[in-house]
Amino acid sequence: MAIDDELLALDIIEKFCQRMGNIELQTFYDPVKGLDAILRDKPDIVFLDIEMDGINGLQIAARLPENTCFVFTTAYLRYALEGFDLDAVDYLHKPFSYNRFQTAFSKALRRIGLHRLQTASQCITVKQGYSNISIPIDDILYIEAVEGYSKIFRASGECIMSRILLKNILALLPQDYFLRIHRSFIVSKLKIRSFNKQEIILDDGFALPIGRQYAAEISNILS
Repeated sequence: MAIDDELLALDIIEKFCQRMGNIELQTFYDPVKGLDAILRDKPDIVFLDIEMDGINGLQIAARLPENTCFVFTTAYLRYALEGFDLDAVDYLHKPFSYNRFQTAFSKALRRIGLHRLQTASQCITVKQGYSNISIPIDDILYIEAVEGYSKIFRASGECIMSRILLKNILALLPQDYFLRIHRSFIVSKLKIRSFNKQEIILDDGFALPIGRQYAAEISNILS
């Protein structure tokens, strides 16, 4: 959800979310209605302006449900310290770029991923079509990027196709157990049988290529 009393600011956030893909967004021009919606629907991420009529963003942040992941979006730098005291994930200073928005969103995804791992029996949840699919972490073999989608291959034999970017799904996964080995592949370290400079062999014998730019880092980590 995004709350801002400037329609232009809401429009920018909406366009950035559309550009990223796989994001369901609700926007609120009225901060009181926005707070009511947050308390009712408990969204994963909240983008929150600070200086608004009626109730400001700091007051809203103080009333958010526990573990709500929120990012301040404001033209005023003087609120930065108060924002971080309230445990904001990030602080976007207007006007912010698409790249800066992506950075804040990735931080939010990482926090969501950590919380879900602690509270959802080591599972992640992704959308496949109109359904939410819960996938146990230890059932993931590898993930492949295919034309704007991510194909999640499971040890149980099932393959999940979700419209989520590979870098965004990587942010949801525990970094200690998953490794990006190629621009198109993420692999579970727990499912690796062997490796060399060119490829990784999984427990089931399937081979995945190692991208040249990732080779040195992978060798250091796995060695």
